[in-house]
Amino acid sequence: MAAADTRAPDRSRSGRDRILDAAYGLFSRSGVRAIGVDTITARADVAKMTLYRNFASKNDLALAFLALREERWTRGWVQAEAGRRGDTPAEQLLAIFEIFSEWFERADFEGCAFITSLLEFEDRADPVRQACVTHLANIRAFVCELAAAAGVADPEWFAGQWHILMKGSIVAAHEGDATAAQKAREMGVLLLAREGVAVPA
Repeated sequence: MAAADTRAPDRSRSGRDRILDAAYGLFSRSGVRAIGVDTITARADVAKMTLYRNFASKNDLALAFLALREERWTRGWVQAEAGRRGDTPAEQLLAIFEIFSEWFERADFEGCAFITSLLEFEDRADPVRQACVTHLANIRAFVCELAAAAGVADPEWFAGQWHILMKGSIVAAHEGDATAAQKAREMGVLLLAREGVAVPA
């Protein structure tokens, strides 16, 4: 996965794109609430008025960031890379942890923006929190599809378990455990075996 771009903004791009790119790098690493509008506009090299002309509020910018995170991280990286690495649904499920293992060892490992942002917004009715819940549910839906294709009897329940392994390994990596994904993969093999799904050696 490409690291967040910290180079000077490309002034040939629109102000909106520069703002969103700046927010992507900042929010991914530090969360939404820790980053102020002044920091975003300075990174994007735009006036504050330009930000508010494109986004009604910082929270609206956060929602756009989360949507872009799903496009780049969930679909563009995790799902695409799992599909590239695994020939069968079981192989693709286990490939998630292989991808994570490499991610956790990176110096620019930034964690899951959906989890980080979810924990920042305590109000369950907050649109940013609700968006995080939706994006996390979309990840589970992807896992559920793979589980169903693998012949798991209750793919939704299985997807919930698998997602706990995914989220837990990310939190453990934040603690400094670079082997967290390998441990999660071993537990994943046990879950698949319990379902009678053949797994790669």
